Amino acid sequence: MSTTTYPCRQCGAKLEFAPGQHALACPYCGAENEIAAAPEAEVAAAVEELDYAGYLAQAAGDEPQIERQTVKCPGCGAESQLPANVAADRCPFCAVPLIAARAYAARTIRPRAVAPFEIRDADARDRFRRWIDGLWFAPNALKRAYRADHGLKGCYLPYWTYDAASDTPYRGQRGDHYYVTEQYTENGVSKTRQVQRTRWSPASGQVHLDFDDVTVPASRSLPQDYLDGLEPWRLGQLQPYRDEYVAGFTVEAYQVGLEPGFERARGRMEPVIRDAICRDIGGDVQQISEMSPRYSAITFKHVLLPVWLSSYQYGGKTWRFLVNGQTGEVQGERPWSAWKIAFAVLAVLLVLGVVIYLSGQ
Repeated sequence: MSTTTYPCRQCGAKLEFAPGQHALACPYCGAENEIAAAPEAEVAAAVEELDYAGYLAQAAGDEPQIERQTVKCPGCGAESQLPANVAADRCPFCAVPLIAARAYAARTIRPRAVAPFEIRDADARDRFRRWIDGLWFAPNALKRAYRADHGLKGCYLPYWTYDAASDTPYRGQRGDHYYVTEQYTENGVSKTRQVQRTRWSPASGQVHLDFDDVTVPASRSLPQDYLDGLEPWRLGQLQPYRDEYVAGFTVEAYQVGLEPGFERARGRMEPVIRDAICRDIGGDVQQISEMSPRYSAITFKHVLLPVWLSSYQYGGKTWRFLVNGQTGEVQGERPWSAWKIAFAVLAVLLVLGVVIYLSGQ
């Protein structure tokens, strides 16, 4: 099926989801259509954890799917599902032009749940402006970015969330500090001091940890450290997926599958397991020589999470600014204007020259 559109009852324009209002709004006449609250049973089904092993073994392909007109960016490779009736746009991830005529029909697993935007466009732009105003020696291209029509776009990013139980046998060493008195000579004077030593003893055991809603981006279009910086997400605000929530927004199709996504989740779980092992070993310092995590009762959800995003090209590189569409948390990368830095250095040298000249008079 194609993307659903919602015409305004007053002027006929296409309605868009209004962040923070739980309604569709007309961008021209301001008319609103409230989105009916989902029944409790539908909400419970949307956030239900699905069996990971069972899905991989036999249910793959049975999940509800959606077919959307998808455009693959020729610059960064992101696959974006554009809003209806948009003939051309810019890639929200790298600012390369996109042409809807090059779109193709793509079927993907339909997300069960979506976290609707809570931060409005005006608020996100204000956060963007304040961030820019706080930057020294930023190029003019950056300062113009938030004023441009394409300067800040709302995108729904695909995520997997995983739950799992873990049991991890380990072997290692426990180090306990003790102190000995040491004599030394300084400037011909005999002195003593306390010197720390560590007594090591073997340690082994097993730790059990339960993980809940470990979030993993199913996108390769944005730097991982910026996505990590947007956390935490309010997963308790998830709603059953409806086309109304994504009306007027770009939706990115997932590029990281369910199984590779869990490998990424393991990468997030294992440092937590290491910390638990260190606490279990005890002592003042610990060394882990061997650990073998075993995961069971693995479940997952496929969800869409909201991000306001600005991207533009400068100096042959893509620069991005992100706002968590739920919490307003910001992450960004910035270029430096070589010309502005050079002029600032010249100005400082000029002032110093004047000061030195005046002091010599």
